[in-house]
Amino acid sequence: MTITATEFKAKCLEILDQVNRTGEVVTITKRGHVVAELRAPFGSKPVHFGPGIAKGEMTITGDIMAPLDVEWDALK
Repeated sequence: MTITATEFKAKCLEILDQVNRTGEVVTITKRGHVVAELRAPFGSKPVHFGPGIAKGEMTITGDIMAPLDVEWDALK
Protein backbone atom coordinates (compact mmCIF):
# COMPACT_ATOMS: atom_id res chain seq x y z
CA MET A 1 0.00 0.00 0.00
CA THR A 2 1.24 3.51 -0.78
CA ILE A 3 0.04 6.55 1.16
CA THR A 4 1.02 10.20 1.47
CA ALA A 5 2.81 11.54 4.54
CA THR A 6 -0.28 13.63 5.34
CA GLU A 7 -2.52 10.55 5.31
CA PHE A 8 0.02 8.61 7.40
CA LYS A 9 0.09 11.43 9.96
CA ALA A 10 -3.70 11.38 10.23
CA LYS A 11 -4.03 7.59 10.51
CA CYS A 12 -0.70 6.59 12.08
CA LEU A 13 -1.96 4.29 14.87
CA GLU A 14 -4.48 2.56 12.61
CA ILE A 15 -1.79 1.93 9.98
CA LEU A 16 0.64 0.58 12.60
CA ASP A 17 -1.98 -1.91 13.78
CA GLN A 18 -2.70 -2.96 10.19
CA VAL A 19 1.00 -3.55 9.43
CA ASN A 20 1.36 -5.61 12.61
CA ARG A 21 -1.78 -7.63 11.84
CA THR A 22 -1.18 -8.30 8.13
CA GLY A 23 2.58 -7.96 7.62
CA GLU A 24 1.84 -5.65 4.68
CA VAL A 25 4.51 -3.10 3.74
CA VAL A 26 3.34 0.53 3.60
CA THR A 27 5.22 2.97 1.37
CA ILE A 28 5.01 6.61 2.49
CA THR A 29 5.41 9.40 -0.06
CA LYS A 30 5.93 13.13 0.25
CA ARG A 31 5.30 15.33 -2.78
CA GLY A 32 5.29 12.22 -4.98
CA HIS A 33 8.64 10.85 -3.79
CA VAL A 34 9.07 7.79 -1.59
CA VAL A 35 10.43 8.87 1.80
CA ALA A 36 9.89 5.75 3.92
CA GLU A 37 8.67 2.17 4.07
CA LEU A 38 6.88 0.86 7.11
CA ARG A 39 7.00 -2.87 7.79
CA ALA A 40 6.65 -5.26 10.69
CA PRO A 41 9.90 -6.08 12.53
CA PHE A 42 12.13 -8.48 10.62
CA GLY A 43 11.41 -12.08 11.56
CA SER A 44 8.09 -11.34 13.23
CA LYS A 45 4.91 -13.06 12.16
CA PRO A 46 1.61 -11.32 11.60
CA VAL A 47 -0.73 -11.88 14.53
CA HIS A 48 -3.73 -14.05 13.71
CA PHE A 49 -6.66 -14.77 15.97
CA GLY A 50 -9.44 -17.32 15.75
CA PRO A 51 -9.67 -20.88 14.46
CA GLY A 52 -6.32 -22.31 13.42
CA ILE A 53 -4.29 -19.90 15.56
CA ALA A 54 -1.93 -22.67 16.70
CA LYS A 55 -1.75 -24.52 13.37
CA GLY A 56 1.72 -25.95 12.96
CA GLU A 57 2.66 -25.10 16.56
CA MET A 58 1.61 -28.39 18.19
CA THR A 59 1.90 -32.08 17.50
CA ILE A 60 -0.23 -34.94 18.81
CA THR A 61 1.65 -38.03 19.91
CA GLY A 62 0.07 -41.31 20.88
CA ASP A 63 -3.56 -42.38 20.75
CA ILE A 64 -5.72 -39.47 21.91
CA MET A 65 -8.89 -41.60 21.73
CA ALA A 66 -7.72 -44.39 24.05
CA PRO A 67 -9.34 -44.53 27.50
CA LEU A 68 -7.36 -43.16 30.43
CA ASP A 69 -6.30 -45.30 33.37
CA VAL A 70 -7.38 -42.51 35.70
CA GLU A 71 -10.70 -42.41 37.56
CA TRP A 72 -12.25 -38.95 37.49
CA ASP A 73 -14.09 -37.50 40.47
CA ALA A 74 -17.03 -36.70 38.17
CA LEU A 75 -17.56 -40.43 37.55
CA LYS A 76 -17.98 -41.25 41.27
